[in-house]
Amino acid sequence: MITAPPGGASRPTARALRLVEARTETPVSVDVYSYLNELSEHCPFLAPSVRRGMTGWTVYEVTPGSHRNAVEAELFHAGVQAAEWVRSLMSRQYGVLACENVVLLGRCEDADHRGLMAWPHWALKHLYGPVGVMVGKFSQGTAEIGRRGLSIPPAPFSFLPVRAGARPLDPKFLKATPDLAEALSVAVDDGRNVFEHIPCEWKAVREWASSLPRPEKR
Repeated sequence: MITAPPGGASRPTARALRLVEARTETPVSVDVYSYLNELSEHCPFLAPSVRRGMTGWTVYEVTPGSHRNAVEAELFHAGVQAAEWVRSLMSRQYGVLACENVVLLGRCEDADHRGLMAWPHWALKHLYGPVGVMVGKFSQGTAEIGRRGLSIPPAPFSFLPVRAGARPLDPKFLKATPDLAEALSVAVDDGRNVFEHIPCEWKAVREWASSLPRPEKR
């Protein structure tokens, strides 16, 4: 069950995602440790974050028979919770190391994990980039390329990493969205409610997200 974000309107939960494991630094439902060791060489903040207990994992599984739109809605709100948690830590000591990961397990009949994460990820990174929160996405088994052009090991499971933004490094990941890159490069979290101008209900968020400029082709 996923609740409404701080400052957002309440909403009934669709139960399209089942909570497998509440936030923990040491998940048992997915094997994160060997993957994190491989990933550390691509992210200078990861190992210090793990050492200081600043990396958290929350694991969800798609409820059988759930429709794509319902899963997207639940995944988006799980991402909002992660982003608000990161925001609450960023001003504290070692807050730059804050990283929350939303893991997606299970199967949806009308979309794969890459498709299920696409719109929630797109909306989340545009909502939270201007307050200094970086949102990524990794699909199980999909090879990714890092900012230095090196191949990142394929993820053993699908997840949305939500973390404190790192200037000036992170804008380099956002070359296809220059406006967002610029916003992140000067971002300051002034405590604003990111839903001040749009409802936090997924239908409205999805409509807003679809109106944003498409990534530039390079």
